[in-house]
Amino acid sequence: MFTRHIGIDLGTVNVLVHERGRGIVLNEPSIVAISAGDNHVIAVGDEAKAMLGRTPETIEVARPLRDGVIADYVVTEAMLRYFITKVCGRMPLFKPEVMISVPVGVTSVESRAVRDAAEAAGAKSAFLIPEPLAAAMGAGLPVGTPTGNMILNMGGGTSESAVIAMNGIVVASSVRVGGNKMDEAIAAYVKRRYNLLIGDRTAEQIKVEIGSAIKPERPEDDQTMDVRGRDQVTGLPKTISLKMSEVAEALAEPVQAIIGVAREVLERTPPELVSDIIDRGVVMTGGSAQLRDLDVLLTEEIGVPFFVADDPMACVALGAGRALEAYPMIRRTLPSLG
Repeated sequence: MFTRHIGIDLGTVNVLVHERGRGIVLNEPSIVAISAGDNHVIAVGDEAKAMLGRTPETIEVARPLRDGVIADYVVTEAMLRYFITKVCGRMPLFKPEVMISVPVGVTSVESRAVRDAAEAAGAKSAFLIPEPLAAAMGAGLPVGTPTGNMILNMGGGTSESAVIAMNGIVVASSVRVGGNKMDEAIAAYVKRRYNLLIGDRTAEQIKVEIGSAIKPERPEDDQTMDVRGRDQVTGLPKTISLKMSEVAEALAEPVQAIIGVAREVLERTPPELVSDIIDRGVVMTGGSAQLRDLDVLLTEEIGVPFFVADDPMACVALGAGRALEAYPMIRRTLPSLG
């Protein structure tokens, strides 16, 4: 009765936390600043992100998660402890029960590391749920019915597609392409085309402001943005004007990888479930689902309607919270994760 129920979307780029009765209570970057000398954690989340690319050699700013799995156990534990403490207080009377999302196809060793890190960070008990199932529950799909529900969840490190029925995943596939790869593709294009070096934050800003999956048909729709960086030849600061059509060209490769993962899942789906998906369409969740015209391109390429969920960023955390409420009902359909 008094135990707090917390759902955590442990993402490569952001961590979102959902608490029963309160909704999404935390949304911060999964970034940690560490003192290089004694490995002491200096800052976590928003505070650490502000330091990205602006620190002396004595401070290292790192992402402890790579492609949705733990790359640095100790730092992940410190980060989880910070977020759980921020939500529950420093000395909670009752330890929270936690449901954490993990990527599809995660190994038992990787999943056990996530569970151990959560329990070491102050959780009474930690349960794990595959990200596409959590995203589908968060998007409000009727996952408990025998009808086919298809989800395409695109995060920072991975993009995962799955067909879900009867509270379980029927078919799933993932590719290690997401928001980060899109940022890298933009930075590489600007470097190749204009000899201009830009940072991750600038590349992300370009993606958010003028990023598009499709080149604009009319010249007047081709928005531009001033981009500042360092000239590779002279080493001096330089400003260029970048067009939306150029960004669409830069993003072509990662976008095709995402289309490929959705197509692969549909090809492996039983015919009865495919007919449900044709009728109902595919729901897109995750931060990268917000890329302009990505739903239009997917619908054109695959021939099934794709549409973006109401709050794509929050779906996984929301679903993890709902899954914790319904855990007795869905536990037998969850894969054994560690």
